[in-house]
Amino acid sequence: MNTAIKPKHQRLVLVIFALAALIGAGLLAAYALSKQASYFYLPSELVAKPPEAGRAIRLGGMVEKGSIRTMPDGVTINFVVGDGKAHVPVRFTGITPDLFVEGSGVVAEGRMAGATFVADNLLAKHDEKYVPREMKDMSTAQAKAVIAETK
Repeated sequence: MNTAIKPKHQRLVLVIFALAALIGAGLLAAYALSKQASYFYLPSELVAKPPEAGRAIRLGGMVEKGSIRTMPDGVTINFVVGDGKAHVPVRFTGITPDLFVEGSGVVAEGRMAGATFVADNLLAKHDEKYVPREMKDMSTAQAKAVIAETK
C-alpha cells in the first residue's frame, strides 16, 4: 500500500499554505497601519466628536487673524484654527514654517490635551494663486516653456 501524497495533493496543500500566509501578512499589515493612522479633522468635526485622548490626528483649517501669540520662552506659540463653524486653540513648540501667518491655511499634526490641540508638527499651506518667486515675472507662455523643459 502506497501512503505517499500524490503530487496533485501536494500542490493543493502548498497553495492553501501560501494563501494562509498571504492572508496572515495582510491582516498583520492592516493592524500595524491602523495603529499608525493619523486621521484628519476640521475644527467643527473635532469639536462635535473629539477623538480619544492621546490619539495622533491632524487638524486642518485657517489660522485666525489676531490669534498668534508667542510665549515668553520664544519657541512656543498659541494660535486658533477655525473653519468658519468652530475654533480650536492650538499650542506648538518649535520653529514655524515660513508660510505660517495669520489668515493662512495650516495642517497641524498632534494630539488633543483637554480642549487644546498640542501640535508636534505644522504644515503651512499656500493658496491656489501661489507662484514661485522665480516664475513671478514670467508670462504664461514663458512659464509653460520652463515647465516643459523640466519634464
